[in-house]
Amino acid sequence: MPERYGDKVTTSLAELPKTKASTNGDHKSSLFELNGDNSLTRNDAVKVEDKIVLKRKLTLVNGVAIIVGTIIGSGIFIAPTGVFFYTGSVGSSLLIWAACGLLSTVGALCYAELGTSITRSGGDYAYLLIAFGPLVGFLRLWIALLIIRPTTQTIVALTFAQYAAKPFFEECEPPENAVKLLAAGFLTAVNCLSVKWSMKVQDVFTAGKILALILIIMAGIYQMIIGEANSFDNLWEGNYSLANIGFAFYSGLFAFGGWNYLNFVTEELQDPYRNLPRAIWIAMPVVTGIYVLVNLAYFAVVTKTEMLSSLAVAVTFGNRMFGSFAFMVPIFVALSTFGGVNGVLFTSARLFATGAQEGHLPKFFQLFHIEQQTPIPALIFSCIMSLVMLLTADVYKLINYFSCVLWLSVVASVAGMLRLRKTKPNIPRPIRVHTALPVIFIICCIILVLMPSLSEPLNLLIGLTITLAGIPFYYVCIAWRNKPRCYGHLSDKMVNLCRALFNTTIIESIERSTD
Repeated sequence: MPERYGDKVTTSLAELPKTKASTNGDHKSSLFELNGDNSLTRNDAVKVEDKIVLKRKLTLVNGVAIIVGTIIGSGIFIAPTGVFFYTGSVGSSLLIWAACGLLSTVGALCYAELGTSITRSGGDYAYLLIAFGPLVGFLRLWIALLIIRPTTQTIVALTFAQYAAKPFFEECEPPENAVKLLAAGFLTAVNCLSVKWSMKVQDVFTAGKILALILIIMAGIYQMIIGEANSFDNLWEGNYSLANIGFAFYSGLFAFGGWNYLNFVTEELQDPYRNLPRAIWIAMPVVTGIYVLVNLAYFAVVTKTEMLSSLAVAVTFGNRMFGSFAFMVPIFVALSTFGGVNGVLFTSARLFATGAQEGHLPKFFQLFHIEQQTPIPALIFSCIMSLVMLLTADVYKLINYFSCVLWLSVVASVAGMLRLRKTKPNIPRPIRVHTALPVIFIICCIILVLMPSLSEPLNLLIGLTITLAGIPFYYVCIAWRNKPRCYGHLSDKMVNLCRALFNTTIIESIERSTD
């Protein structure tokens, strides 16, 4: 991971010698002299020692689009049913949505400090690697590979499939096999398209999904004005057990998932010290406001019984409010889920590429297309793992299963931020949040993980078991230095095969100095 020494930075801890890094320029493959005019970033890709260096080409608008576009995916179309199912109360559901937005904003501000002090792609993985060492960093990468990213992509794909199939099965739920086949085809299509058009898709579909949600909000406001919002009777009547409140937060926070995804591509963000926090301050209030108002609109139009009986709540909403134009709702959902899974794939691939640069994943994950600068092998792997997750079609079980592991890893990253303040007090921190924020955030997240585990501990136990299972893999595949030669030959053959098939090469990360 990048470590500053004067005005110079290194690109990978895996390439450093055992002693403190030299600053005399001897290690040119991993240490670069950065000019004041930032001449190394003039072109889209700069060759350094026959390797390609990524340019910072993501603007503030792109950054906002990544956050908003990734957050507003499938969650707002499935999570309202989940939140209301566990609370049974309209009033508490709306409060939970607002609280989820507030908690996500606090987390995003903590990540702003992490992202501007460690401006390296990889997000949580990069922060844990520096704060706690290679083993903890690898375990974060391990659970991202096996649980977090595939599960997220699968939930989004299943949501798309549910909404796409629902118009053909108005009186009943769509067949499970049909939903799985649609989801598999959707994932494959997005994966292929995102190779070339990832950021264009993200920008356009973000605008499209916000427009769709604004239409839903306006229709809900109209329904309330004419006085036909019957769901607001007995506003606070519901179920307030700790476990149910915890599961309701899981559903709500799943819909906010993606607030930290911009941290995975900070190396490609222009002026990250300014644009990362700006993107957070713009995106998070927008998303929170939209989510609360959309839920208000749902409850104004859809009855409590209808809310609980259908996963595709937006279809029920559209059939009642838009008449002959109700067919547009599944199209809007498709736009939303398409952009959402595209953002997940875009950042997942960069995460795995960063892991490969550190030697924590096979080298072929580090390969990017020469012209498009897209990590094709990593994208294909992400798609395959998501298809495996389609063995189940229960969206809420998937949400509950991966949420506890996800939030424990987020807790570890924010705790790592506090640790870095003590162990590395001199690294640049353009943003430094008040200590109370990370402390409050950590306490809230731990409570969030423990509350549902009181009644259903199996999800947490399975997640911890899979996480700890990465320890032997780390020592055998990563820490063991004297591997048989056949291991290296196999790795090289895989790299050469991917290079030949996908026209890819290794892209070397480079960290810019701050002005």
